[in-house]
Amino acid sequence: MTTAAGTPILPTATALPAAEAYDYDYYRARLAHPCVLEQSVAVRALRMPFLAVPVGGPRRGGYFPVHNVLIGLAVCDVLEGRPGFIQPRLRWSPDRDVSLLVEWGDAPPAEDDVARGRFYGYSDAAISKFLRSTARRPPTPSSTSTRSPAGL
Repeated sequence: MTTAAGTPILPTATALPAAEAYDYDYYRARLAHPCVLEQSVAVRALRMPFLAVPVGGPRRGGYFPVHNVLIGLAVCDVLEGRPGFIQPRLRWSPDRDVSLLVEWGDAPPAEDDVARGRFYGYSDAAISKFLRSTARRPPTPSSTSTRSPAGL
């Protein structure tokens, strides 16, 4: 993308108060320790702000999906140095719907959905609800070959 004069426009990411994130209530309802939201930040990389939840309590890592490297680097810059966002880094996503992730904290487990749910700090009730919802869905080629990083 360029300006009328041909100057490149670099993507930016902006930090906003956590409660402004579109998915703030989603996380508040599902985290085992919602107090970690106090250090969360809404990140607006395009038009809508989404929540970045730091490491804390049982939550050992986190991620923020991005669509390209430049946006990913801008999100890393926003998170760098904030409490709970340990070593923000860009990596390929295991989910086919998202090409890249900004990830922080420990590397997520490759185990089952319960282990990943606990790693991301979800409550047992949220994990159980997710498992029940996926058990009712018939498997498809795309749902059996890859999973979203959190599975939740």
